[in-house]
Amino acid sequence: MPPLKNIIVAPGDAGLRLDRWFKVHYPGIGHGELQRLLRTGQVRVDGKRAKANLRLGAGVEVRVPSRARAAQSERPRSTPKAPVPKPEEAAELRRRVLYRDDDIIVLDKPAGLAVQGGTATHRHLDGMLDALRFGAGERPRLVHRLDKDTSGALVLARGRAAARFLTAAFRGRDVRKLYLAVTVGVPRPRRGRISLALAKAGAPGHQRMAAGGTAGQGEGARRGAVTLYDTLDSAGTRAALVALMPLTGRTHQLRAHLAAIGTPILGDGKYGGRGAFMEGDGLEKRLHLHARAMEFAKPGGGILRVCAPFPAHLEAALDAFGFAASGPEDAFPRE
Repeated sequence: MPPLKNIIVAPGDAGLRLDRWFKVHYPGIGHGELQRLLRTGQVRVDGKRAKANLRLGAGVEVRVPSRARAAQSERPRSTPKAPVPKPEEAAELRRRVLYRDDDIIVLDKPAGLAVQGGTATHRHLDGMLDALRFGAGERPRLVHRLDKDTSGALVLARGRAAARFLTAAFRGRDVRKLYLAVTVGVPRPRRGRISLALAKAGAPGHQRMAAGGTAGQGEGARRGAVTLYDTLDSAGTRAALVALMPLTGRTHQLRAHLAAIGTPILGDGKYGGRGAFMEGDGLEKRLHLHARAMEFAKPGGGILRVCAPFPAHLEAALDAFGFAASGPEDAFPRE
């Protein structure tokens, strides 16, 4: 086993303390041993010495000594390595590229494709990124994520420097994001701001985000979450087309917020239960949430604005309700 190995921090681990990250991924190594490795500089983050309380960003590299990896290898792996994508899958992924330069790839992620793997998720985007090298010496890196069932614009970084830049932009709320959703019912008022803290609730494997209460600090505490929304069209009181702009980036934020105000996203059984499903021609039992557009500063300078086309199931729903099929690229005033 090589004495040292650099591990790229995944988007799902962004914000974790360095010692917590080791506890999650290398539980076989004790606290005292980890402190020794940190103290002697054997563990490094992006090539620099680091303290146990350092908060990690997605895309940074953690140097993991063989001692920690040996402790992990003694435990059975719960997640098999993702299979190499089939040629037709790789070709389809490349066709979904909305934008590409030396630093960035913006992908139109299809609904149903997980961004990262898990215990029961063996097919995921992270396992297919080699298909998006386009001649580069390394695979692109994830810098943020979308839910498995959410479609639309997803940003990838090409290289470590771009990953650091983009991770900081997403964490610093410097990325302007617009989502579109079809909701069951019409929000009241039709335009507004949802400020409801979120916290995990439920048993492991069946967790969801509970909205309400006061934001706090520490692991497991409620975290502040803010969403702007604007109802673009409605079909009586039955359904609405809603534009959403998250000002924070919490897990399932848009889904939990819309359910909390009584208008769950069409097809979102996790947060809306049976009430999230409707009968009608062209209505599929899928999540009708789409990452429509993004705007952000590019690592090499300039501003990038990109728009992802509607997936087929969302287009069908728009047609079924008589909503405008174009949809805005921006629905909110700039501050």
